Amino acid sequence: MSGSEEAERAERAGREAQAQGGAAERPPESPDEAGQLQEHREEVLDQAGPAEGVGDHSRYLLVADEVKAGYVPEVNILDGCTLTLREGEVVGIIGPNGAGKSTLVKTVFGLLPVRGGSITLRGESIVDRSAHELVSNGVGYVPQSQNVFPSLTVEENLEMGVFLRPKVFRRRMSAVAELFPLLGERRKQKAGALSGGERQMVAMGRALMMEPSVLLLDEPTAGLSPVFQDEVFHRVREINATGVSVVMVEQNARRCLQVCDRGYVLDQGRNAYTGTGRELLEDPNVIELYLGTLAKAE
Repeated sequence: MSGSEEAERAERAGREAQAQGGAAERPPESPDEAGQLQEHREEVLDQAGPAEGVGDHSRYLLVADEVKAGYVPEVNILDGCTLTLREGEVVGIIGPNGAGKSTLVKTVFGLLPVRGGSITLRGESIVDRSAHELVSNGVGYVPQSQNVFPSLTVEENLEMGVFLRPKVFRRRMSAVAELFPLLGERRKQKAGALSGGERQMVAMGRALMMEPSVLLLDEPTAGLSPVFQDEVFHRVREINATGVSVVMVEQNARRCLQVCDRGYVLDQGRNAYTGTGRELLEDPNVIELYLGTLAKAE
């Protein structure tokens, strides 16, 4: 059996285990417990107050400073949210559903208008830049869903990643295949025939085709088996080792904090906590409010 077949079988087994409840981290909360947690979270946000301004943006590769944004008029999902990314970092964004995590990376990538605050790349404003322009300026983005063209082959999907620079396709294809050997093996196969984990590799590979300096990942392990979740986190560190700085939104909060250099906890569109991955993993309030009842990570 080939490595890809073993991985696919493992992914199916993982999905079955999840369906049977084997992957649950904590028992369901009762309505009273959920209400108490929400009250505690709101107290934390009230004590934290508004996020402090970043100051000199030129110290960072990417800055989202007190950003406000949303999907419908006059309703902000982000309410003064701040994020910084330095050269060579992996930064994780965690928090409960509806906290604004995905909204933040979509706003940074130009998919939503900025209603307040500022966003800079290498010290220059990108607030009015389109996603198309940001790709040309070294920002890659992998959305959570519908992130491959199922009717195209793996190779054709990757080629779509360099439509702005078609002459570099062969060189970049070789480089991406070194990071994701599976893509080289499956290059002539339709993306729609791949497993969920394999499709995620295609999406990440396509985002790397333009040689970005910043890679934005929106829940890259969502819906994947534990085997492929581990594979994604491993690839994130490998991508980072090539010189790409990474911002990663994740529901798998513990694993994300183990991988990232720094992390942000968002809640209700605001910054609740920030620190190194280790600091957040060991913070009693973060454990209680956001990581569940598991013991501290080793």
